[in-house]
Amino acid sequence: MTNNDVLKKLRVALKLRDDDIVEILKLVDFKVSKSELGAFFRKEDHPNYMECGDQILRNFLNGLVIYYRGTRDNPKDTNTTLPRPKKSAATKPSQKPRFKEQQKRKIDHDITSVKYKNKKKS
Repeated sequence: MTNNDVLKKLRVALKLRDDDIVEILKLVDFKVSKSELGAFFRKEDHPNYMECGDQILRNFLNGLVIYYRGTRDNPKDTNTTLPRPKKSAATKPSQKPRFKEQQKRKIDHDITSVKYKNKKKS
C-alpha cells in the first residue's frame, strides 16, 4: 500500500475535502495547493499523477492530530471534536422486532412438496 493509498483512505474515512486537507497541513506549517492534492488522488496511470512522499504523509498525520486533539498547550475538548460511532440497533434490547422479522416468524417452514399446474414435465 502506497502513501497515496493511505492518504486516499484517510480522506474518505474522515470525510475530508481538499479545503480541509489544506487547512490540516497549514496547522503544521506545510503549504500544499489544491492542484498538488489532486495529483496525489489521481490514478497511477494518469499523466499528472504525483507520488505522495513520506514527508507529506507525516505532516498530514501530525496535522490531523492537532486538528482533532489540539496542541499540548491548548487541547481541544474531545467530546465535541471527535465523531462518535453510531450505536447499532442490536445493542438496544427494548427495540421492537422489525416488520420483516415478524413476517418471517409467521411463515410455515414445514411445507410439503406441492404439485404445480404449469410445471414442465421432464
